[in-house]
Amino acid sequence: MVIVMLQIENLEVEVENKKIINSLNLSVGGGEFHVIMGPNGSGKSTLALTLMGHPNYKITNGKIEFDGKVINDIPVDERARMGIFLTFQHPEDIDGVKIIDYLRLLLEKVKGIEPAKALQIIPKKAKEVWFSADMLSRYINVGFSGGERKRFEILQALLIKPKLLILDEPDSGVDIDSLSLISHKIRELYEQGTSILLITHYGRILEHIDPKIVRVHIMKDGHIVMSGKEELVEKIEKEGFKKVFEECGCNE
Repeated sequence: MVIVMLQIENLEVEVENKKIINSLNLSVGGGEFHVIMGPNGSGKSTLALTLMGHPNYKITNGKIEFDGKVINDIPVDERARMGIFLTFQHPEDIDGVKIIDYLRLLLEKVKGIEPAKALQIIPKKAKEVWFSADMLSRYINVGFSGGERKRFEILQALLIKPKLLILDEPDSGVDIDSLSLISHKIRELYEQGTSILLITHYGRILEHIDPKIVRVHIMKDGHIVMSGKEELVEKIEKEGFKKVFEECGCNE
């Protein structure tokens, strides 16, 4: 029996007094792999940031429950310690902060790992995403390519091994080699027991992940309008969102 890890019920979210998420319901069990797809402006990134607790995203109705606890009003840092981690669609530059120092602090604050031990763990794990010692000495994302930024996001997830990993378009702006590596590492975390909530506009990242393990949800106008399996991804890739919405009556 699969235990529900994340339960979203009738969620409504406003950003700058504009409703973006509208009566959204979703259930993610422990060890499950869910994919959320949808056109631009459907609310995918808003959902991701709301789940992580971004203060600019105001919940006006409904609830988010994680591991049996309502987390609507719980701050970001506490959610991280509970086991939720979000990789960003557009990771920002942080000039003046070295990657190695940030990762050491991340392991200390989120996982309770002593600094000396963290400094032993980080270089070994960094090599798995093609980060050398020189890369670890650089400032966060400064001068990084799209692939390097996304690999750094995945490196953080590999280090803390969250219960729930939310990935906001990890396939955007990356080269083919980085996409293959990122997909492999997502699958690796899934096989180690991490629940995955992968948000994407296209289905190309799923070419590197066994489609049989995924559950697919389509968002439109702030809520989920369709759910299915791998066949739904194939249909969207072939016909596009507009055609699929027309067939299901979702444009009404």
